Amino acid sequence: MIPTEAQLGDAAAVIALWQATALTRPWNDPAADFARALAAADAAVLVVRDGDSILGSVMVGDDGHRGWVYYLAVAPDRQRRGLGRALMGAAEDWLRARNCPKIQLMVRAGNAEALGFYAALGLEQQDVVTLGRRLAP
Repeated sequence: MIPTEAQLGDAAAVIALWQATALTRPWNDPAADFARALAAADAAVLVVRDGDSILGSVMVGDDGHRGWVYYLAVAPDRQRRGLGRALMGAAEDWLRARNCPKIQLMVRAGNAEALGFYAALGLEQQDVVTLGRRLAP
């Protein structure tokens, strides 16, 4: 299955997938994240479909310095079948097409399964500290 770019009509299914895989948090609005990515020229949400069903997704963006990956999700009953690897490959291809030199992503510290997945794909822990502050109320 080849990832393709999501459309606005995919929002409910993609957000349901993010919720089913515990990627959402109460302080983030996944509908706003989805809409913002689709509206931006430097971002996309890529999905893997089986007919009308969305089995996986990844949000990707280019900030002008590096590429970022967010919301990589595969339906729980379809995990460990290569869909996550295909989605990461598609995200990397999307960034390469824009001449992006580096890819980064954030994983919550306690998510050992995700850390293992990304390590198996060759991503390495970076020697940085991520800082942040909410700008939206």
